Amino acid sequence: MTGSEELVALVAGTLSRAYGIQPAQVAQIPEGTNTRNFRVADRDGCLWFAKVYPGHQLLERELPAVELAEFAREGGAPVPAVLRTREGDLIEARGRVVMSLWTYLPDAETAEGALAGERWPAVGATAGQLHRLLADHPAARPVQQPGAGVCDLPGNQARFERMITSYGSRPESGEFERWALEACRERLAVFGRLAKLLEALPELTVQILHGDLASPNVLLRGEKVAGIVDFQAPKARYTAWEIARIGCDPRSLLRGGEAWLPGLSRLLAAYRDVHPGARWEDLLAVVVVGCVSMLASTYPLAQHLDAPEEMTAPLEVYARARHEAALMLLDRLDEAQEVLRDGLR
Repeated sequence: MTGSEELVALVAGTLSRAYGIQPAQVAQIPEGTNTRNFRVADRDGCLWFAKVYPGHQLLERELPAVELAEFAREGGAPVPAVLRTREGDLIEARGRVVMSLWTYLPDAETAEGALAGERWPAVGATAGQLHRLLADHPAARPVQQPGAGVCDLPGNQARFERMITSYGSRPESGEFERWALEACRERLAVFGRLAKLLEALPELTVQILHGDLASPNVLLRGEKVAGIVDFQAPKARYTAWEIARIGCDPRSLLRGGEAWLPGLSRLLAAYRDVHPGARWEDLLAVVVVGCVSMLASTYPLAQHLDAPEEMTAPLEVYARARHEAALMLLDRLDEAQEVLRDGLR
């Protein structure tokens, strides 16, 4: 029995023992970064999504994340339901497999293919609903903090300097490594401009958020949002940063062409319609925060150095797209802010 076959058998046994579910089929789903994910069909014809965690040591972080998802679902957000074990636990951790079990969303696709058309306002409305609900989370109430705090620019600059040294000192470099070195140099060259952009930001809202509202975690069915998945443990973050995660996604920016900016404007308008308490300053700051966050981030350029086993061909493609999109956004910031300002009036 291979390692994968053994894990499937363990998942099947856990479903029966901990959840009282008799699986007819357990199939691993390729997607998943920190977890192993499975599609489960039981003997009654119901579909489930099993998320297997790498070990018990992550429970302290993962359990609050599942609880946050339940909090959002109970408030009416489109979040798949998590099934409790026979013992009433949100995460099964009593056996060899640590896992959570969720309702499966059939015929849904992630937003990784880029937003377009009516998907823009649909995602905006869902993000607005989610942030409105999470503003009442007991872990932290919304507050205003200096916008410059959205990014640790000095720390990121130091990381880029170390990466340039590491890439440049390699005796033999492949094509991606040579490109990554040049990309790091291009990023470092604009840090002075990024610092000025951060300094010009007003106070922005910080509250409990999803934590990773990126395109892989937004599930779409047609032009509607089918579900939001993979919450992070509750932590106060900038709302403008989270909106930028989905609204300034590199794939939407590059593939959308001239339609991207009107699409983002529609996303923000729909966000405000369902979350009228949202501050104008936060929404207008989205493109600046998105631009600075992408350009100052070492991800995924650093993966080739820090975790080469994770540097797949698709991730290399994404690294190039993210770099190109961030520089393009930097060039279009004035135009983008003007369009958004008009759209939010």
